[in-house]
Amino acid sequence: MAFEHFVQSGTKQLRCGYTTGTCAALAAEGATQLLLTGTAPKTLSVRTPKGWTVEVVPEVCEQKEDGTVRCAVRKDAGDDPDVTDGMPVVATVSLGEPSSEAVVIDGGDGVGRVTKPGLDQPVGNAAINRVPRQMIRDAVLDVCEELDYDPVTKGAVQVVISIPGGEERAKKTFNPKLGVEGGLSVLGTSGIVEPMSEQALKDTIAVELRQAFALQKQAGVPRPAVLLTPGNYGKDFLDAQGWSDLEVPVVKISNYVGDALDAAVSIGFEDILLAGHIGKLVKVAGNIMNTHSSVADSRMELLAAHAAVCGAPAGLTEKLLDAATTDAALDLLEAAGLKDATMARISDAVQKNLTARAGTPVGAVIFSNVHGLLAVTETAERLLKHWKEVRDHGRA
Repeated sequence: MAFEHFVQSGTKQLRCGYTTGTCAALAAEGATQLLLTGTAPKTLSVRTPKGWTVEVVPEVCEQKEDGTVRCAVRKDAGDDPDVTDGMPVVATVSLGEPSSEAVVIDGGDGVGRVTKPGLDQPVGNAAINRVPRQMIRDAVLDVCEELDYDPVTKGAVQVVISIPGGEERAKKTFNPKLGVEGGLSVLGTSGIVEPMSEQALKDTIAVELRQAFALQKQAGVPRPAVLLTPGNYGKDFLDAQGWSDLEVPVVKISNYVGDALDAAVSIGFEDILLAGHIGKLVKVAGNIMNTHSSVADSRMELLAAHAAVCGAPAGLTEKLLDAATTDAALDLLEAAGLKDATMARISDAVQKNLTARAGTPVGAVIFSNVHGLLAVTETAERLLKHWKEVRDHGRA
């Protein structure tokens, strides 16, 4: 059954799809139902973190001779050019010994395994990310609860996710470079794949900026301001810092740092601050204004270069260049006592390049999901202080 959710892209409507994580949860649900009831379900349904329900007919749901149950759901990426589109995602489920770990999840054929630190999962784990793992766990436990089966006392539900053909398909992804070997990753934070053309996304960002500017002008704000962030990680960080409560509009700009700055300045914003993850903003330190990995991926080279200027020896520089993620690189810098100095240099370069692009001072805040707040540029400090004072004065 087709997944009938659409997004607007210019004059076209593009159909959304669902992630490998959603497929894995659906397959695990179906296999658990057959295992515990002896009857294969005709349809499967799961509610994604985005809030949309995905309902599918399983490709196959069958009992194997060894007593395990195998259920497959075919990936549907909608109109998005996803490398995993059309691939079967399979859950093989069996019962283990009673355990406090009610659902045990692992990866099988075609699912990669983590070989470098700094990724979503620790080294040695199957590359099934945190949100998909939770979706699988919830789907299995929902079935157990409905059937009054207690996996803690009766036997843990063991789930192995596989993607036939995944090892070969993974060669077309960044997995080998990142340190995920032997297959694909099971991904997805919202459970949904939302396709959108590049120009349509830029146009959408510009529309949001214009709307934010118009609202401030209507409210009589003397210096229209905006807080830019690449995506959900940035928004979550701003929320955690309490900066989303500064009465300054927050606009998500995806990878289009340069285009968003151009639009913000041309629209008339006078105070601009960019808050982003080190994995994105370190590229801006190299004057890369589209941070998508398909455009440029010089994260480790830039980190290594700035660290070298701060005194990193050749051995450490080589390790930085070989790091799988920026968080892994930061671990190395922290152990060497060079993290703060390196981040200071990088943040200076980020602010310099942002200001040069915009033609006006632009602040920057850099963070890491693992290391927290890494750097706040001088312009960012001034803007944040001013915005807090304005907010507090208005509430007084």
